[in-house]
Amino acid sequence: MLFVTHLAAAALLGRWSRLAPLWLVAGAALPDLVDKPLATVGVVDLFHSVGHTALLAPLAVAVAATGLRGTAVAVGWASHLFLDALHIVINGRPGDALFLAWPLVTPPDPLAIPPGDFFFYYLWSPSFFLECLLWIGVVAIVVSEVRTRRETVTRGD
Repeated sequence: MLFVTHLAAAALLGRWSRLAPLWLVAGAALPDLVDKPLATVGVVDLFHSVGHTALLAPLAVAVAATGLRGTAVAVGWASHLFLDALHIVINGRPGDALFLAWPLVTPPDPLAIPPGDFFFYYLWSPSFFLECLLWIGVVAIVVSEVRTRRETVTRGD
């Protein structure tokens, strides 16, 4: 899934929860902000490693225990992992979802595609269309919010 879509999904999650959207978005950004640079400079071989492992769940629980902001960060992080695993399975590579158990398990044939090249690989995949639907939802919500605010201003509420 594309980085910006993780951020949008976390912001949407903030609309339907009592968690702060800013902290949800921060948590959703973390896996890629950690893993993409590490893989790009060769510290790790995979673009889904340190920040994408579900083995960090105890750390996420500890962060969540710090309060609502920590909970939002942990939920944002978990949403990123869920969406990445979902998109991998939808695209017909369920074995690659083993990234969730990194470093205990490594996917048998992971895509070792840098983020820029990944975009072109990803276009027109089944998961790409799911992502497009998510963005249509985002646009619909934004348009609805703008209309509601205009009507409120016009009425003088």
